[in-house]
Amino acid sequence: MTENTAAEPVTADFWFDPLCPWAWMTSRWMLEVEKVRPVRVRWHVMSLAVLNEPKMDELPEEYREGLRNAWGPVRVCVAAEQEHGGEVLGSLYTALGVRFHHRKLPQNRETIADALTSVGLPAELADVADSDRYDVRLRASHKEGIDLVGQDVGTPVIAVPGADGRRIAFFGPVVTPAPKGEAAARLWDGTLMVAGTPGFYEIKRTRDVGPQFDDSED
Repeated sequence: MTENTAAEPVTADFWFDPLCPWAWMTSRWMLEVEKVRPVRVRWHVMSLAVLNEPKMDELPEEYREGLRNAWGPVRVCVAAEQEHGGEVLGSLYTALGVRFHHRKLPQNRETIADALTSVGLPAELADVADSDRYDVRLRASHKEGIDLVGQDVGTPVIAVPGADGRRIAFFGPVVTPAPKGEAAARLWDGTLMVAGTPGFYEIKRTRDVGPQFDDSED
C-alpha cells in the first residue's frame, strides 16, 4: 500500500448531505484516500432540499416528502459547524451516516441527538432541525459547492487544487462498495486525471446494485 507521507497534504473540499447513501459511500472512500495519498478532507454541507427547490412540483410525492425531511440533518450540521467549528463536521457526519445508512434508524430528532452526543456535541443542537436560524449559512455553504459544478448534479461535490493551481471540482464518484487501500488510491488518481482534463464533463453507466455498506462501521 502506498503510504501518505507528504508534509503538506492537498485539501479536498467535500460537500455532503447526510441523507444521501451514495454521498456516504464516496465519503468512506475519501477516508481511505487520506491513508494512501497526501490528501486531507475538509467537510462542508450541501442540501438536497435546497438543490431540488426549483423543481419540487415535478417530483413524485414520496420524493418530495423525503426532501421535506431532509432539512433537519443539514440544519443541525451547519449549526454544529457555526457553534463548534468546522472540524466537528467529519465526526458528526460519520455518526449520522452510521445511524441513517447502516443501522436504518429514523431520521428524527432522537437519532440526531444521539449522534451529536456520541461525538461530544450538545444534544440540544438537534432542536435546530425545525428552525430556519442557520438557513442563510446553509444556503451559502450549498451555493459554494454547487457553483463549482453546476445545478444539474447532486451530492457529493469534491474540489481540489489542480496541477496548475486552479480548482478542479466534480460530482461523485458514485461507487459501491467504497474501495480501500491501493484500489482507493487508483480511483483517486484516475478521478483527478479525468476531472482535470479540459473539456471533460461526464462518464456514466446504469447502476445495477445499491449501496453496499461496510458492517465494520456499525
